[in-house]
Amino acid sequence: MKFDTPATTNPIDQLRVIGKPTDRIDGPAKTTGTARYAYERNAEAPQAAYGYVVGAGIAKGRIASMDLNAARAAPGVRAIVTARNAGTLGKGDFNTAKLLGGPEIDHYHQAVALVVADTFEQARAAAQLVRIDYTRAPGRFDLAAEMGAAKLPEPTPFAGPPETKTGDFPGAFAAAPVRLDATYTTPDESHAMMEPHASIAQWQGDNLTIWTSNQMIAWGVGDVAKTLGIPKANVRLVSPFIGGGFGGKLFVRADALLAALGAREAGRPVKVALQRPLMMNNTTHRPATRQRIRIGATPDGKITAIAHEGWSGDLPGGQAETAVNQTRLLYAGANRLTTTRLAVLDLPEGNAMRAPGEAPGMMALEIAMDEMAEQLKLDPIEFRVRNDTQVDPEKPERPYSQRRLIECLRIGAERFGWNRRNALPAQQRDGRWLVGMGVAAAFRNNLLTKSAARVRLDSRGIVTVETDMTDIGTGTYTIIAQTAAETMGVTLDKVQVRLGDSAYPVSAGSGGQWGANNSTSGVYAACMKLREAIAAKLGVAAADAQFSNGMVHAGGRPVPLAEAAGANGLIAEDGIEYGDLDKKYQQSTFGAHFVEVGVDAVTGEIRVRRMLAVCAAGRILNPKSARSQVIGAMTMGVGGALMEELALDKRHGFFVNHDLAGYEVPVHADIPHQDVIFLDETDPISSPMKAKGVGELGMCGVAAAVANAVYHATGVRVRNYPITLDKLLGRLPPVA
Repeated sequence: MKFDTPATTNPIDQLRVIGKPTDRIDGPAKTTGTARYAYERNAEAPQAAYGYVVGAGIAKGRIASMDLNAARAAPGVRAIVTARNAGTLGKGDFNTAKLLGGPEIDHYHQAVALVVADTFEQARAAAQLVRIDYTRAPGRFDLAAEMGAAKLPEPTPFAGPPETKTGDFPGAFAAAPVRLDATYTTPDESHAMMEPHASIAQWQGDNLTIWTSNQMIAWGVGDVAKTLGIPKANVRLVSPFIGGGFGGKLFVRADALLAALGAREAGRPVKVALQRPLMMNNTTHRPATRQRIRIGATPDGKITAIAHEGWSGDLPGGQAETAVNQTRLLYAGANRLTTTRLAVLDLPEGNAMRAPGEAPGMMALEIAMDEMAEQLKLDPIEFRVRNDTQVDPEKPERPYSQRRLIECLRIGAERFGWNRRNALPAQQRDGRWLVGMGVAAAFRNNLLTKSAARVRLDSRGIVTVETDMTDIGTGTYTIIAQTAAETMGVTLDKVQVRLGDSAYPVSAGSGGQWGANNSTSGVYAACMKLREAIAAKLGVAAADAQFSNGMVHAGGRPVPLAEAAGANGLIAEDGIEYGDLDKKYQQSTFGAHFVEVGVDAVTGEIRVRRMLAVCAAGRILNPKSARSQVIGAMTMGVGGALMEELALDKRHGFFVNHDLAGYEVPVHADIPHQDVIFLDETDPISSPMKAKGVGELGMCGVAAAVANAVYHATGVRVRNYPITLDKLLGRLPPVA
């Protein structure tokens, strides 16, 4: 199905199933422990051996020698894989560093060996007997020290150009009556998902099956095939359940490759789960950024000049964190400059983490907007409203398909009680607590990518959907079932959904906030093709056939779908492909985040007291799971604001706090009452579902809202995340 004109009325608009707050259909399996994750596929791969990964003990250099004799002689050991016996390996399109290192070492904890044994304990014990001597080489580990050598990266489809210029920023900024020039930093962060990177691999002749935890099945198949030098047709990836990803499982990692190599070497299935310390240094992380923002405005609050420059680092051949991209679109202003620069660092790979680009970018931009509002003596909401735009500021000829940012801010202010906020900071106390409110806009682009599905109707009237789409805890199973039920006119209990298998049609996959809208659009396209097949079998025009209550009404008589399917059933396959609507219209999602904090006047302890998110993200397919996504994202935003930071040893180039004991994330006690409001809207420019994404929008801007609330409570402005006690103590107002 080609989507190249705005959607009109279609079967989804019936809203009998779509748009209803529906329990997750995969919930019972997950809560009872019967949903089997990658490391638990024992029935499919019986008698699997266990692999234990040995990570490099240096960040830069080479292996001088590796003694495997003691490890090979250890009880239960079946095989040891290193670069010496792994054969010729390529590098996947989505991998920056080699997944198996040696003799050259690219980063700390790069996998250099896999020990395979009969039990996990035997593999772990034998791995400790591997003796490696290294020759260290000087490395580049400090972003601040390497900024001078940073360069403009190559443009990519996701990042766009590294630099944009509109009008005369230098001249307009110099002439602006009111100016802000400030620098902000965000730290390296870890995905810290609950389920580790895990895989089981099994060879059957030349064919390889990997049960793994992966968000993008088709990408993974391509990278495994390219790395091993085998045809893609010989690789099958299976990933029906994923225990959290946040972008860290977009690409196959060392667990999948080493499981495959271990299984080939041992002659039996092998299962590998990265131990938690390796997840922080061996896989990907959100890279640290340094951001400079300059804003010039007239005394009445109109922005005349805005610039956002960002620096980040990655391994050679890596990509930059595009923290400036939202500034190209969010606020008006005739004179504009954005620049992204990338430094070469010998750290573990920096890559996508929930809302890459916008998450750290909004952390800086939305503090800067508050700082500018204060200089102008304007309410922070009013300043944002005065600089709203209904067109792309860099391309004024391109309007937004939908943009209701002002409405989000106004509704949120009324619901949150913003009018009770004192404009001056450090004025409100509740006992020993300094109390403050903060606000930030939310923004995340709506990305479109083709997605396909196969739909079967059997003689029982059961509709089965097959697509390689994944569910990373986002509720994908349910919204796909809702889409099929709505389109085919059946109840949810008549729909079966099969996901996460490369044997199924290629979907959009889970990432970039694009999964829900695109995958359901692909399912819708396949269901419409199935409707055509049913109508043709009944000898009526598809446009005249009505589907409801498990029946197809055609030619003046209702026919049960089971009867229409016949004994052999019917199968249809189709997908959604997009035209150029996203080029004619800027497609984005918008929102507003409101946060109230309390700061202990003596200790500087920060407590979030309440939170509100207002989201404008097209049609909400399932308000229940969408709310769950947003409150989870809000929680992650609190982590980014107050606690999350991979502590970098700049001498030796590794993240010190590489476990969940040292890497702090929010727990239940940190999170107070959260409220979410979805504006009632549809976007016919986006897709036949008239939906967009919401899972990452719920995070973008949260950290800045927290930071702005901390400033309002204390009068202490912190520009370097996370906002920890040491950055407040000594600067707090006097204790009364």
